[in-house]
Amino acid sequence: MLRRIGGHLGQLARADLAERVRIGDVTVKDNRRAERKRRLTARSSSRWAGAITRVSEDQYQLSKRCLYDERAGLRRAVRTLAARLKVGCGRRERGVRGYADQAERCEKQRRLSVLTARLGAVERRIETGRPAVVVGGRRLAKVRHNLPDAQLTEHEWRQRWQAERMFLTADGESGAPHGNYTITVDPADGNVTIVLPGPLRHLANAPRGRYRLSCIVAFHHRREEWLDRAEANRAVRYDIVCDPVRDRWYLDASWSAPAPTLPTPGELAAKGVRLLGVDLNADHLAVCVVDTHGNPVGEPFTIPTDLAGSTSQRDGHLRTAISELITLAEQHGCAGIAIENLGFTDARATGRETMGRGKRGKHFRRTVAGIPTARFRERLRGMAYHRGLIVIAVDPAYTSRWGGQHWHKPLQQQTHQTRVTRHHAASVAIGRRALGHGTRRRPGVTARHQRMAARRATGQTVPRPRAHGATGPPRTAGTPHRGDKTCRSRCGQPALFPAPKTVRGATGPGPDCG
Repeated sequence: MLRRIGGHLGQLARADLAERVRIGDVTVKDNRRAERKRRLTARSSSRWAGAITRVSEDQYQLSKRCLYDERAGLRRAVRTLAARLKVGCGRRERGVRGYADQAERCEKQRRLSVLTARLGAVERRIETGRPAVVVGGRRLAKVRHNLPDAQLTEHEWRQRWQAERMFLTADGESGAPHGNYTITVDPADGNVTIVLPGPLRHLANAPRGRYRLSCIVAFHHRREEWLDRAEANRAVRYDIVCDPVRDRWYLDASWSAPAPTLPTPGELAAKGVRLLGVDLNADHLAVCVVDTHGNPVGEPFTIPTDLAGSTSQRDGHLRTAISELITLAEQHGCAGIAIENLGFTDARATGRETMGRGKRGKHFRRTVAGIPTARFRERLRGMAYHRGLIVIAVDPAYTSRWGGQHWHKPLQQQTHQTRVTRHHAASVAIGRRALGHGTRRRPGVTARHQRMAARRATGQTVPRPRAHGATGPPRTAGTPHRGDKTCRSRCGQPALFPAPKTVRGATGPGPDCG
């Protein structure tokens, strides 16, 4: 029954999407949604028709944004290739390097012509407002021509193709029974009833043209939130999807959450909260806790992210790493998580032109391709919101370089059991930038042993005013003197500080102030 309902509604949804694409890029009042919904209601129902037209509009807008992104990437690649082709082989002009030999230059000219043709086709689609949409997925459609390589039979491919093209989505509405009239889930016993489309009403086994499934469903993840909405008749959207590989059906419930009011970095620093700085890498997450003044607290952490395997396995490993990250933030009393706003959009669009060639460049490109920047950001934002944490994305410029330069050594001094890397130092720089502090460390941070190590004990983030007048600023107890001159201490009495003797493997005793 689910296959018959999904196949019938899927056919209506594809026809409506094709009509929406033919209408083109128009304003909301000119997309003729009311007219299309009126025609679909005769073959389904008013609520099914509303969900179909809404999904068609969302798919059209998403495809249009993808066209804009593709055009931007092609323009960057064409611009980079054209700039390098203007320079002779083996030469360098105004910071632009030419290609190594004539053979590579010829291949790049061919690639430039191919990309220019693709750019022209994309621009024509944008002008006409008609993006190309493949219902079911273009990747799966191409697999049909290479079934032996995909290790699939035609029957198995047909099952996947039909499962992807079914439509079983019902939008929720407040005031309806249990938040959704089209697909209703009873929170008491888990029974599921579906309103049948008009041509299938003769198959109903429940009153008012409804069909009751023979199985029951149960939600385990965020069940209490779903119960609160279903029992209060608040809107809940349901999606029924089929997994032909496992031969299973799944029911997904979703609802909108109120938009939170996010604090600014200045407000976070004024509240005196801690943040968890995270540096995302290809195989691990480097984490460090940063207090309100921008100082690292405790030892850094390393969370491995094994992203090998299929797409579902990679997503599961990424969720596990994010769950461990959120747990660390809660254990150390952090109000939020600071990450880098990475995307690698420009680098991925130009490829070898900006990311190197040869064995080293290939390894670097694979590393960049293996970093799940966008997926990590979206997963973290959603999971952290439901745990009461905020996510701050900062500018990634020079975090690794300045973090390694200014925070690697101090972080290693206060860490006894963990080997500190430049990625941990970068996480400190990310946390400081999220709090509004400068990334660079002020000279003279308090050393590990205040009585044994020579240092200048100054404030970390609060500037100290310099004394005015003919005399210099008062020298603190942590500043060693060369020992050849008499200087005055804070109390104004002469004091002679001997030079500290440094022994290999240890630090000599620090100076003592009377």
